[in-house]
Amino acid sequence: MAARKSYPLKPQDNRTWSKEEVDTLLAKDVVRFERGIERFIPIQLTQGEFDALVSFSFNLGLGTLQRSTLRQALLRGDKKTAIDSLLKYNKAGGKVLKGLDNRRKDEAALFNS
Repeated sequence: MAARKSYPLKPQDNRTWSKEEVDTLLAKDVVRFERGIERFIPIQLTQGEFDALVSFSFNLGLGTLQRSTLRQALLRGDKKTAIDSLLKYNKAGGKVLKGLDNRRKDEAALFNS
């Protein structure tokens, strides 16, 4: 991976962003993940399931979702295995990280809401 110094900021990006600008960028980004969920998981989902999957894919990427056992389980209609799979994405460098563990548990709770 190239060092950050290899990609200098453009002058127009080296500034303070307003809350409105950040909210607009986030909203546009979230739409991409919502469309990805609709594409990769073309089954009926509850709002909680959909929202949890958007959070998961926003954090880990749509490619990870596409290749995941989480997705495979959902497409088979096996929601218990899907949740179990979601909870396994709590590691970095082979070690469980408390923050990731908390995030996955929150997504599992949202999925079940």
